[in-house]
Amino acid sequence: MPHVLLIEDDASVRDGMELVLRRHGYGVETAATGEQALALLAGERGARVELAVLDLMLPGMDGFEVCRRIRARAPKLPVIMLTARGDDRDIVTGLEAGADDYVVKPVTAPVLEARIRAALRRAEPYPRQGPDGQGPDGQGPDADRTDHAGLVIDRAGLTVTKHGVALALPPTELRVLLELSASPGRVLTRDQLLASVWDHTFLGDSRLVDAAVGRLRAKIEDVPARPRYVQTVRGFGYRFGPL
Repeated sequence: MPHVLLIEDDASVRDGMELVLRRHGYGVETAATGEQALALLAGERGARVELAVLDLMLPGMDGFEVCRRIRARAPKLPVIMLTARGDDRDIVTGLEAGADDYVVKPVTAPVLEARIRAALRRAEPYPRQGPDGQGPDGQGPDADRTDHAGLVIDRAGLTVTKHGVALALPPTELRVLLELSASPGRVLTRDQLLASVWDHTFLGDSRLVDAAVGRLRAKIEDVPARPRYVQTVRGFGYRFGPL
C-alpha cells in the first residue's frame, strides 16, 4: 500500500483529501505546516512515505521552501504541488523548486489519484529494453551502460555519473535523461516527453518538461546556459548530444 504525505493547512481540505486517498487504498500521513512535514520525514514515519502532496500556500515556511528542503533531503521522493490560484508564476517557481507535477485546487478525486499513480510509476524501475527487445539505440540487450563524453548512464542500475562522480537525480529528471539518451541526436517534442515521462497525454503542459530539463541541466552540464548534453531545438523540443 503506497504511503502519501499530505501537506495542507486547511483542515477541511486536508480531511477530505485524506478520506479520498484512503478510499483509493493509500496510506496517508498528514501535516498542517511545512515544519511538521519536514519533522515527520526526518522521523521513523517518514521512512515509509513514497510521495508528497504539497500545498504551496502554507503558514510559516511556504511550500516553495518546503519543496526545496524535501528535494535536498530526499531527492528521489516524488512531489506533487497544489496551488489554489493557478498562477503561472507560482507554478513555474514550484517546478523550479523541484516539484514533479502540479494540480490546481479545487481538484477532483480522479485527477488527483491519476497524478499520484503517474508519479509513483515514474519512481519505479525504468525498463531496460525497448519494445523491439533491444537496448539503448538498438545496440542489443546488454548495452545498458553508455559513456557520453564523461557522462555515464547505467540504465540497468539507474545511476548516472559524471567524470566518476555520482549524480543524485530525482525520478522525473532521470526519466527525462533516459528518454532523451535512448536515441542520441533524435529530437523529442515536449508532447512526446509528456506522454512518455508524465503520462500527460491529455494535458500538453510544456512547463513540466521545461522545468525538468532546467533542473537536469543544472546537475549534468558544466555550464547550464550552454548545454552540451541536452540541447534545445527551438520550435520542436529537445535532443541529447553531446556536442
